[in-house]
Amino acid sequence: MTIVEIVDAHQGFKLVTDNITTRKPRTLLWVIGFVTFFLSSILDNLTSTIVMVSLLRKLVPPSEYRKLLGAVVVIAANAGGAWTPIGDVTTTMLWIHGQISTLPTMKSLFIPSAVSLAVPLAFLSLTSEVNGKGQESSNVLASEQMAPRGQLVFAVGIGALIFVPVFKALTGLPPYMGILLGLGVLWILTDAIHYGESERQKLKVPQALSRIDTQGALFFLGILLSVSSLEAAGLLREIANYLDAHISNIDLIASAIGVVSAVIDNVPLVAATMGMYDLTSFPQDSKFWQLIAYCAGTGGSMLIIGSAAGVAFMGMEKVDFFWYLRKVSGFAFAGYAAGIAAYLAVNSLHFSLPTTLAQAPFLPGS
Repeated sequence: MTIVEIVDAHQGFKLVTDNITTRKPRTLLWVIGFVTFFLSSILDNLTSTIVMVSLLRKLVPPSEYRKLLGAVVVIAANAGGAWTPIGDVTTTMLWIHGQISTLPTMKSLFIPSAVSLAVPLAFLSLTSEVNGKGQESSNVLASEQMAPRGQLVFAVGIGALIFVPVFKALTGLPPYMGILLGLGVLWILTDAIHYGESERQKLKVPQALSRIDTQGALFFLGILLSVSSLEAAGLLREIANYLDAHISNIDLIASAIGVVSAVIDNVPLVAATMGMYDLTSFPQDSKFWQLIAYCAGTGGSMLIIGSAAGVAFMGMEKVDFFWYLRKVSGFAFAGYAAGIAAYLAVNSLHFSLPTTLAQAPFLPGS
C-alpha cells in the first residue's frame, strides 16, 4: 500500500494513463478494460480502480457511458487480480499459505480471468449507451505535472511489487520480507531524490505512511483472527464435512463460494475455506485451490458491494446498488460462469500457456 501511495504521489501512473489516446466509445471500453486487467494483476484491485476511475474523470464527461466504463473497471480489476499471486488479497493469502504457487496459477488462471472480462465487455459493447454516443467524448484532461523523477519512482515501485514472487522463489523467505526490502529500496531512493527539499516532504515515505489506509489492514487482521477462532473451535471443519456430504462436487463448492462472495467479503470466505480444507485434502495447486482463487476473485463483480473495487467505484462516482444490479450484474455473472467453463475446459484438455521455464510444473491432473 505504501509503495503504491508513493508512486501515486509522484503521479507515476500518468505513464500508463497518458498513453490512452482513443476517444471512440467502443474502443475505449476495451482499452480501459484490458489496461485495468493488467494493472490490477500487479497492483491490488482497490488501487487499480481508484487510478482508473480518476483517469476516466479526465477522459469522459459525466454521463451514463462513464458509469458503464467505471463498471468495466470494477469487473476488470477483479478479473485481473485473480490470476497473479500479488493481484488480490485472496490470491495473496492462498499463495502465502502454500495453497497455490506462482507459475502454475498464472498459467491456469490467465485464460479464465481474461474470458471473465471479455464476455461482459462484448455484451456491453452492444448496449445503447456505448453505441448511442454519436459524439466522441472530448478531451477533458486537466494535466497534472509528474513529480521530479516520477518515471524512475514508477519503475522502481512496480519493480519492487513484481520482485516479491521472484524473491520468495529464490530465497524461500516469506513474501513480507520481499515487499519490505522493496519498500526499503524505494525509501532510500526517494530520500536521495528529494534530499534537502523541504516542500517535497509529501513525496517521501514517512508522509506516505501517514496517508495509507491503516484501517483496511486492521480490518483484514480482525477478519483473520475471527476466522482463526472459528477454526480453533472446530466449526469450519464441520461446515466442510457438511458441504462434502451434500455437495460432493468440488467444482460446485468453489463456484458456490464465488457466488456467495458477491454478497459477503471474499477475504473471510477464503480464510474460512482455508480453515475448512487443509493441504492434505487438496494439495498445492490442485484444481480446487485454483478455482477458489478464481471464483472468490471474480465473484465479487456480480454485485457492486461484492468487492473493495466495487465499493470504491460506488463512492467515487455516486453509483447506486440497483443501477449496477440492473445494468451490469447479469453481464458480470455471464463472465463469471464463462470463466469457470473456460477453466474446466482448459483443465480437462491439459492445455497450458507456453512457458519459457522448461522446469515449471505443468497443470496437475484433475
